Amino acid sequence: MSEPAAPTAADTAAIRQHTLGDFLRRTAQRVPGKIAIACGEVRWSYAEFDRIVNRLARGLLAEGIRPGDRVAILARNSHAFAALRFALARIGAVLVPINFMLNADECAFILKSAGARALAVGPDFVELGRAAAGKGTAVEKLWWLPGETPAAPPPGLETFDALLANDDSAPGVAVDARMLAQIVYTSGTESLPKGAMLTHEAVAWEYVSCVIEGEMRESDVMLHALPLYHCAQLDVFLGPAIYLGCTNVITGQPRPDVILPLIARHRVNSFFAPPSIWIALMRSPLFETTDFSTLEKGYYGASIMPVEVLKEMQQRLPGVRLWNFYGQTEIAPLATVLKPEDQFRKAGSAGKPVLNVETRVVDDAMADVKPGAVGEIVHRSPQLLSGYFNDPEKTAAAFHGGWFHSGDLATVDEEGYITVVDRKKDMIKSGGENVASREVEETIYELPAVSEVAVVGLPDPYWIEAVTAVVVVKAGQTLDEATVIAHCKKHMAHFKVPKRVVFTDTLPKNPSGKLLKRELRKKYESAKAG
Repeated sequence: MSEPAAPTAADTAAIRQHTLGDFLRRTAQRVPGKIAIACGEVRWSYAEFDRIVNRLARGLLAEGIRPGDRVAILARNSHAFAALRFALARIGAVLVPINFMLNADECAFILKSAGARALAVGPDFVELGRAAAGKGTAVEKLWWLPGETPAAPPPGLETFDALLANDDSAPGVAVDARMLAQIVYTSGTESLPKGAMLTHEAVAWEYVSCVIEGEMRESDVMLHALPLYHCAQLDVFLGPAIYLGCTNVITGQPRPDVILPLIARHRVNSFFAPPSIWIALMRSPLFETTDFSTLEKGYYGASIMPVEVLKEMQQRLPGVRLWNFYGQTEIAPLATVLKPEDQFRKAGSAGKPVLNVETRVVDDAMADVKPGAVGEIVHRSPQLLSGYFNDPEKTAAAFHGGWFHSGDLATVDEEGYITVVDRKKDMIKSGGENVASREVEETIYELPAVSEVAVVGLPDPYWIEAVTAVVVVKAGQTLDEATVIAHCKKHMAHFKVPKRVVFTDTLPKNPSGKLLKRELRKKYESAKAG
C-alpha cells in the first residue's frame, strides 16, 4: 500500500481555516434549532441564518464581488445587516461600515478612500447613499437592505431578496484568516478619518478576549441596540455572541421606549450601552414598570460612567453586574476591562488589559511611567490592526517603537489599573461618538467674525462630554451662539455640532504659544449644555 501524499498548502489551509464565516457555520452545526436572530417580526434559527448567509454570499459572487473587494454598509441595525456582515466574510470580501450620522460629503470621503465597489443602504438612507456614491466614488452597485420594520424597496436598487435568490450551498471560496475582514474608519484624533484594517485573525482573537473577560455564555440573550456600524456593538457583542451561539435581539432604535419593552419581552440578560443611554433608560417613565428580572449583565463603554450614575444603577438594578469596556477601533476594539467587583473600588478607571492584550502607559522615551504620572497608552496584541488603509505614514507613526500608540493619555496605579485622563489630540467622546475637536474648530473658523476658537469636551449629565466651543470674536465684529451652531449644523454631522458656545476675550496659552485646553476645561466645566 502506497503512503498517502503529503498535504498541499491548500489542504493545510483548509484544515486550519478559522474565519468569521466559519464561526457562524460551526455554531449552526452545534445549535441548529436555536434562535440566532430576532429583529422586528423576523426570527432566524442558527441553521436558517447559516443558509441565508450562504444564499447571500452566492448572490454577492453573482454580482461580481470577489475576495478583497470592499463593500460598504450605510444602514441601521437589522437582520439584513447581520446577514450581509457574515456573507461578506464568507467570500473574503471586506466590510466597510459607515456612520449613518455623517453627511453625503463625509460618507463619500470614506467610500473613495476605501475604494468601495458596492454600497448597501437601509430604508432611511437611500437618498444619502445615492448622493454620497455619486460624488466621484468607485461604487458600481447600490443594494437595498430591509430594516426591522417592513418597507417596500425603492425603485432602481437591487433588493436584498434578489441577492438571496440562490441555492444555500456553501459558496466554496477559500478564505484565509490573514485576509482583511473589515476596514473601519475612525476619526480618532484627527480631522480626516483613517481606515483601520482588521483581519479575520485579529477580530477572532478579540472575540476570545470579549467572551472571557465579559463572562459571556451560550445561554445569553443579548440585546443589540447601539449601531452596528460601530465596532463596539459589532465586534464586542454581536460577533462574539454568534461565535458562542447566543440569541441576538436586534433593533435599530436605541430609545428607552424601544429598549425597555424588548428587555422584558425577550427576557434579555445581557445589554451594552454607553453611559448616556443607561442614563436615558433610568429617566424614562417606563423604567419603573419594566421587568428586569432576567437582566444579569450590563456593559458600558465609549465614555466614563459618572460615579453617581453607577450608584443609582446599583440601587435601581441590584441584580445587574457591570463591566466597563475600554478600547478603540484599531484593537478590534476591546483593550481593557473594569470588572464588576471593581466598579466602585476603582470608579472611573478603564481597568486592566484583557486576555489577549499587553498594555503599558509610557512617556515620550517609551519608558513606563511611575504610578500616578501621565503617559500614553500603548498596546501589543494579535487583535491589532495591520495598518491604516493606503496610509503608510500614519501606520508608521502609530507603530513607532514596536508598540501601537493609542493617542490616549492615562495614569496607572500601583495595582496596574489604568485611568484615561485626556486624549493626546483632544478627541471628545460625546454620547459614545468620537468628535475630533480640530474638525469642529476648522468649521467654526470659516465664520469671518471668528478670531480664535478652541473646542473642548465638558462634563454633561446626558452626553457625558458635551462639545463646547470657546470663541474669541474679532475686534469690531459681532457673533452669537445661534449663528455658530447654525453654521456647524450646515456643514457637519449633528453629533459634532457644539452643544454650547461661550465667548471670551482671550484663550489661555503657554509661553511657546500652545493652547492650554486643560485650563479651558477647568474654567468652563460647570457650563451646562444648551
